[in-house]
Amino acid sequence: MTNETKPTPAAAVQLSARQWVCALGLSLGLAWLLPVVWSAFESFEPVPHYRVPYELSNDYWLYEHWLDQLPPDAISVVGDSVVWGEYTAHDGTLSRFLGDATGAPFANAGINGLYPLALRGLIEHHGGALAKRRVLLHCNLLWMSDREADMQLEKEQVFNHPALVPQFTPSIPCYRADTDTRLGRALERRLEPLSWVRHLQQTYFEQKSAPEWTMADDGKFPPTYSNTYRLPVGVPLSAELPSAKRGLASERHKPWSANQSGQVNMEWVTPESSLQWQAFRRLAKRLKGRGSDLLVVVGPLNEHMMNDTTREKYLGFRIAVAAWLSAEGIRFVVPEVLPRDEFADASHPLTQGYERLAKRLAAAPVFQSWLGQ
Repeated sequence: MTNETKPTPAAAVQLSARQWVCALGLSLGLAWLLPVVWSAFESFEPVPHYRVPYELSNDYWLYEHWLDQLPPDAISVVGDSVVWGEYTAHDGTLSRFLGDATGAPFANAGINGLYPLALRGLIEHHGGALAKRRVLLHCNLLWMSDREADMQLEKEQVFNHPALVPQFTPSIPCYRADTDTRLGRALERRLEPLSWVRHLQQTYFEQKSAPEWTMADDGKFPPTYSNTYRLPVGVPLSAELPSAKRGLASERHKPWSANQSGQVNMEWVTPESSLQWQAFRRLAKRLKGRGSDLLVVVGPLNEHMMNDTTREKYLGFRIAVAAWLSAEGIRFVVPEVLPRDEFADASHPLTQGYERLAKRLAAAPVFQSWLGQ
């Protein structure tokens, strides 16, 4: 008589096709629900004259959240570090002084380290809240001042905000990321759960993944792992941490002429060849296409530090920009250059420069008409 051993049932759970579909649907639904729940849970009460903190410049989910909670009558000032305020405190920027000069509610919608190619990606994928609203868009022509700034060089270049630039088309010669990286970045800016994960990494895990942050050592031997048994604290969202690099008391907050006496030469690309100008044009058209009431402010740049040849090329490029804006029916203002001691460098005003620029804009007839005054 033989004893037959019955096979032991497998411990794995067997799902039918319908159950797999249900499980996938629940997982995707949970992934999309988590950012919504988190935004209700996470405290975010921006201080007056708020701007996205420097430490969170790559947190595009926070930027989108900031725009979403603006009141309906707020006027967003969109741009790069000139709008954000590279040398000033958060209450010393263009948006703050425009509010003072006009009484209208202007909001700082700039991010440090941007340029037209990245700014277009930011607004395309994270600036939906600007649709059908009044928008002041700053055009910083310094990005067209040479082939390197315009990102035309073939040599690989490390630059800010690579996740925002076009990943495939148009091609950027100096951008050499591999295909997997490009695909990941393209997906992240289209899928909110991935953007939210970046927010958690930027805010709570020192720009690392949770496992990387947990296992980070102190760089000594033998190493210690201080994060293993502590909770992440995070970067304040609603206000900036005090910084010695910005504000009236900062050593950097001084006229450019304090460190430089000579004039500089800038090669300048042509409007026809410029990648940055092409991106700016697409951005302006996109905002118009979304129904935004758009006003473009062109410059000003620091002409005091330009030699005659550079200034001539700059003015020629500026004329081409004004001609295109006129042809597209986009309202714009070209402010006159600020006094030499109110620039910190080639494009960034100091606090008093922003105040003067805001008053000049507020007095411009085109600006007043756009504002309805």
